[in-house]
Amino acid sequence: MDRPARLYLASASPRRRELLTQIGLEHIVLAVPAPAGEDEPQLPGEAPADYVRRTAREKAERGRIWMREQGLAVLPLLAADTTVMLAGQVLGKPADRADALRMLACLSGTTHEVHTAVVLADGQDLHEAVSITQVSMRALSSAECERYCDSGEPFGKAGSYGIQGLAGSFIRHISGSYTGVMGLPLFETAELLRRAGIALP
Repeated sequence: MDRPARLYLASASPRRRELLTQIGLEHIVLAVPAPAGEDEPQLPGEAPADYVRRTAREKAERGRIWMREQGLAVLPLLAADTTVMLAGQVLGKPADRADALRMLACLSGTTHEVHTAVVLADGQDLHEAVSITQVSMRALSSAECERYCDSGEPFGKAGSYGIQGLAGSFIRHISGSYTGVMGLPLFETAELLRRAGIALP
């Protein structure tokens, strides 16, 4: 028998919350303290899909530990991680304006990949999926990159841009999941929920 669609979201991302709300999924944001430091580094020889899968799994594990420590009600927990990959290099969240400008210059006029891993922790089970989307960005001038950084939008986003915001006008074409580029691929997420016996509205 299907269970009600209610779970914890181990993410403070407003975009992920919006996407879960879009599909009618009741969720509670789990305020798990993030580890100190920058994005988790890619391990030597680690494939991009393996990298995001590992980091999403680590978020889910931290969330499960936090649930137990706080004595929270036992519910399935959803975690996700998104990163931008260009020529095998991870472009995570920018450390500062200079880093954001560097990433935008790297992505300008190229086709890159956005990898998003989703992990559903349900009891002792972990259900995982990875969405990979090809994104083609038009060439950007230095002035455009500067103005985009002035907006504040690049900060806190993998690859220093958000497709759902001002940077949507930079994107010529995508092949894959638009919601995956936003940070939570809804098709893959729904499949994980179905696999765990959780019914969507």
